[in-house]
Amino acid sequence: MSTKFIRTIVLTLVLSLTGAVMATAAGQGGTAGSTTSSSKGTQKLAYQPKVEMKKVAVGGRTYTVQTVTMPKNIGVQVGLAGGKVGQTANMKDIVKRYHADYGINGTYFEAYGGIPEPYGMIIQNGQLAHIGNTGTTIGFTKNGQVRMDHLRVSVTGSVYDPDSGKSGSYYVYFANRTPVKGKSSSILYTPARGKTIGFNYGEMVVVDKGVVTKVTQNQDVAIPANGYVLVFNGSETGQAKRFKVGAMASYEVHYKDLKGNEIPWGDVITAVGAGPRLVKDGKLAVNPTAEGFTSAKILTSGGARSGIAVMKDGSIMIATVNGATIQAWAQVMQKLGAQQAMNLDGGASSGLYANGRVLTSAGRPLSNMLLFGMNLQ
Repeated sequence: MSTKFIRTIVLTLVLSLTGAVMATAAGQGGTAGSTTSSSKGTQKLAYQPKVEMKKVAVGGRTYTVQTVTMPKNIGVQVGLAGGKVGQTANMKDIVKRYHADYGINGTYFEAYGGIPEPYGMIIQNGQLAHIGNTGTTIGFTKNGQVRMDHLRVSVTGSVYDPDSGKSGSYYVYFANRTPVKGKSSSILYTPARGKTIGFNYGEMVVVDKGVVTKVTQNQDVAIPANGYVLVFNGSETGQAKRFKVGAMASYEVHYKDLKGNEIPWGDVITAVGAGPRLVKDGKLAVNPTAEGFTSAKILTSGGARSGIAVMKDGSIMIATVNGATIQAWAQVMQKLGAQQAMNLDGGASSGLYANGRVLTSAGRPLSNMLLFGMNLQ
């Protein structure tokens, strides 16, 4: 039996195992680059979404709340400005790109002069698009289940050299973010980043369909449609030495809560993280400092707010309000009947769209949105 034949058998076996690991890791039902999506509703809607303006009295003040209530089987998708992480666009342009009927602004992002990259968790089309281990995340599974938790994510990977038979491991702690030049970092780049990684410094490893195709440095490399790129900087560059062209590589996404307990988020295919949590099981559940928030805009100040809630019948409500503190916003959501509710990005980012109408106009271009409809793209 020839050496070449033996190597082919090993490659086939490892590719098979790698695919299985990547399906677990990338979490959400497929290998890296899969197109699994929650963009289509599961069946005919039980009722047409309801757009209502409601008056809610809290703490001696009456708040005017714009709401959109939708049946639980409506399609849902994360909309990224320009179709990739790290861009901004007008709210209407994001809605149009994804053919959405309804939408609300999503997670926090850099809106004050830096690269407009998000801060919160994003899962799009079943793939981890951004890691943000602060706050609360809402997630949707393909079969219409909704989860809300203090999601914390970590990513570990494995590499196997079929020539030597040696295996190793690696880790990353960011996804689709631009590294700070001169600082240590270990970052995963997926097709949600765009066609290339967007910078040219560090040690790069390109993985296509589970196989390492390039190991290089200081290049703005292309991101394979069915793969990913790993970039190591500073003290993390030693990890790049574990890879060689032709080796098998995979990664796994681990989902935990604030206490470090494993939680079942592997089947979530759409998710946005922001926070803090407002309502849990029908009761007020506001504790922003425990979720990692330190800004007065969240802790004490009033302002424009956006939020999302799961109602007792499983329907989804997205809503905006002006001039509310987080504590007041939680009470408003509770009075509106929320069983589970969380805050989204607010201030000038607060924006709400419904069936061709802008109900709340965002005061700046947005990085991302949570979109709903039966024919999302």
